[in-house]
Amino acid sequence: MQVLTVNIHKGYDVFNTRSVLHGLREAVRTVGSDVVFLQEVNGGSGTSAAQYEFLADQLWPQHAYGRNAVAEGMDHGNAVMSRYPVLHNENHDLSIPGFEPRGMLHCVLATPNKGPETHVMCVHLGLRESHRREQLERMCDIVSRHVPGDAPLIVAGDFNDWRLRADALLAPSGLREVFREAHGHHARSFPSRWPMLRLDRIYVRGVASALPAPLARRPWDRLSDHAPLAADIQLEPST
Repeated sequence: MQVLTVNIHKGYDVFNTRSVLHGLREAVRTVGSDVVFLQEVNGGSGTSAAQYEFLADQLWPQHAYGRNAVAEGMDHGNAVMSRYPVLHNENHDLSIPGFEPRGMLHCVLATPNKGPETHVMCVHLGLRESHRREQLERMCDIVSRHVPGDAPLIVAGDFNDWRLRADALLAPSGLREVFREAHGHHARSFPSRWPMLRLDRIYVRGVASALPAPLARRPWDRLSDHAPLAADIQLEPST
């Protein structure tokens, strides 16, 4: 299974001046990952179509959306696009009262060849460290209550963790980060044109192996303020 995560900046370019949704669709299709985690995606309202449905097109027949916020009549949040059936989905509110809403979309996927049901969580955390600490503690609690200990789990998204504190806070859940495991450090992903900060992550638990998948810098550096991350994940065979 290959997974891809990207904060799409509501379909606008780095400078927030023009729509790049068609370019995003082509870029996502070119990578062709099995499961795609999207953050800051418009969910559609009124006459506007949902961006994740436009991006999914014919390649990802299964998708789920979790609304995090509504502003000026438009809502946005996290989405998961999948080649595999989505058996169940639930959006968990991770918001801190009085600040920008945040959330985590939890989906359970049926994988091919009678593989184990796979849990995936698409995450977008807050900008303040104290908020992220509380949100990560909530995430650990959700994992302990909603994900069986022997089930494959993939957690990906925009953690905004520029101070690199998330790993220690997620340790009780047994999650390990793919890029740090492979390279000794998290991937630089922000800003996309000259990545400096290590904000985006892919964490796994209960899988046979997980390795970073290389992505070309272009056209992604012109499509969002975040660079995408991808990983190739081998699930444990079902018993």
